[in-house]
Amino acid sequence: MAELTHFNDQGRAKMVDVTDKAATNRRALAAGEIHMAPETMAHIKAGTLKKGDVLAVAQVAGIQAAKHSWELIPMCHPLPLTGVDISFTLHNEPCMVEIRAAVRCTGVTGVEMEALSAVSVAALTIYDMCKAVQKDMRITNIRLLEKSGGKSGEYQIKE
Repeated sequence: MAELTHFNDQGRAKMVDVTDKAATNRRALAAGEIHMAPETMAHIKAGTLKKGDVLAVAQVAGIQAAKHSWELIPMCHPLPLTGVDISFTLHNEPCMVEIRAAVRCTGVTGVEMEALSAVSVAALTIYDMCKAVQKDMRITNIRLLEKSGGKSGEYQIKE
């Protein structure tokens, strides 16, 4: 296992110094799910929830989350993102919305946290917009699927 780099020689948290790292093309793909009742899914598909178009709002929220990850996660670096794409797949069995976020940049550190933040906030936005009709929705299985770029190279989940 790799050595942890977010601690100084006193054992206290620090933001890793990336000053001397070379900029490379970075990409990360993350995914997650929000499980719901068929009635809730029907509202999403029909656009009949009072707060508006659930997936359109969740898409914008996910993009915003990727762009602001450095403000939410203490040791994240601010990154000049060059692309964020959020996609949704609606499943009937099990009844859920699958969320995927692909994030890209050319920079000195990876975009995994930005992709994971995008998925998480998109799922939370779906929950927020649907909670009036269902409070027991479950957000699950948020994970990094793949990443490329940087010193650690390629990663792809073994599902």
